[in-house]
Amino acid sequence: MLKTYGFSIAFSVICAVLGVLWGHHSGMGVLTALWLLLVLSILEISLSFDNAVVNAAVLRTMTPFWQRMFLTVGILIAVFGMRLVFPIVIVAVITGMGSLDVVKLALDEPAAYGKVLNDAYPMIATFGGAFLFMVFLKFMLNPVRNIHWLKPLEVRFAKLGRLHGFAIFVALLVVTVTAMAVDKDLKYKVLLSGVVGIVLFVAIDLVDQLFAPGLKSRTVETAGKMGFSAFLYLEVLDASFSFDGVVGAFAVSRDVVIIMLGLAIGAMFVRSITIDLVKRGVLQQYVYLEHGAHYAVGVLACIMFIGTQVHVPEVFTGLLGVAFVVAAYGSSIRHRKAG
Repeated sequence: MLKTYGFSIAFSVICAVLGVLWGHHSGMGVLTALWLLLVLSILEISLSFDNAVVNAAVLRTMTPFWQRMFLTVGILIAVFGMRLVFPIVIVAVITGMGSLDVVKLALDEPAAYGKVLNDAYPMIATFGGAFLFMVFLKFMLNPVRNIHWLKPLEVRFAKLGRLHGFAIFVALLVVTVTAMAVDKDLKYKVLLSGVVGIVLFVAIDLVDQLFAPGLKSRTVETAGKMGFSAFLYLEVLDASFSFDGVVGAFAVSRDVVIIMLGLAIGAMFVRSITIDLVKRGVLQQYVYLEHGAHYAVGVLACIMFIGTQVHVPEVFTGLLGVAFVVAAYGSSIRHRKAG
């Protein structure tokens, strides 16, 4: 256990020390800084717990090299890229400001920075929602999957999965409806964001199919390319999950440094949970856990689409995702006892 979670614990201690120093420097107060770090890290873990399960399902099929890449380079991308750099890039693109000016805005005027990021949420949510919705549909519409949790519903989904292009049709329809519902000035941007999310998913899926066993011999080069496509898929998946946490964090605190540190702690623990699930073979032991995670992904995607119009509290989103995973876990235990 310590081997799996040791680095996350050490990383959390470092972030806590940095948070204490920043809380003292900024005048926020040490105790306030620590409390906000705790709340933000819990928020991130609750929003991304289902992400850990889906990550584990993909990670267990990857070679040891690409597993290490995901757990090393992937951590840097997730923690620093998505929680720090990406929001800055979004604000820079929207405002036309330079990156350094955006950083200055984030540190000096966090309220203004948060407002710009919040204004961009319809586009961010539609992109992330479209990608996550495709993840959900790919799992649910798989016609060859022989393990079903909610059997009546999933069997019908599987039948629809035999229709070529059905998932893309449904996703495009949902994105179009979402774009029609937003303000006139945002319609094109929202539609484009959703289409890009779908195209990115399809592109990664095509790369994965191109190098799948059966199309080519499983040479070292082919395995490496398959590993790269899986790595890319996991990083985009993590990015899609992180959008809600990054934007929602401003409801907890306006301090960008505290937000980055708190979300980083949560993201690191999500990685550790993923490793733990793979090492202990949890998905093989609890057969419905992956199902519950994908239902949670589907619900999160729908909430992100709805979020372009109405704010949905992050606490509700996180609890709903965890509820699906817990319910699937309970069903898996009953299934094991019955078997």
